This record gives sequence, structure tokens and C-alpha cells, in this order.
Amino acid sequence: MPSKPKAGRGDHKVPMTFRLAPSKLSAAQRVLGTETATEAIETALDLVVFRHELMAGTRAMLGAAIAEPPSD
Repeated sequence: MPSKPKAGRGDHKVPMTFRLAPSKLSAAQRVLGTETATEAIETALDLVVFRHELMAGTRAMLGAAIAEPPSD
């Protein structure tokens, strides 16, 4: 799982209001192992960004020559 951004790195929190299905939020908390709704939402958003970064990195590697490691 990706590491979470550390608090104090310029990201300040602001109050927001969302309309979410309680069952979906509970399921996400269970899957993500989070204790609060806020933590579940933040973790889910971190995973979305991480997925995007992985896909971008994979796309960038397509076509890159991969050399065999030297044998000893």
C-alpha cells in the first residue's frame, strides 16, 4: 500500500461535506483498515493518485530497453 502523505507538508485540511452511502463507507473502512470515515476517504484518494502514478510510470517504461544484469 502506498505511504500516506505526512501531515505538515503544506497540505492543510479544510472542512467539506459529502453525501455518501453508509454501507459503501463502512465497506471501504473495513477493506482499508481505517478507523474513521475521514481516514478511509483520504486513504482511498491516496490509492487513486498512487494508481495514476503507477500507470504513468508503466506507460513511460513501455519501449524502454531493459538490459540483462551482468553475470558474475
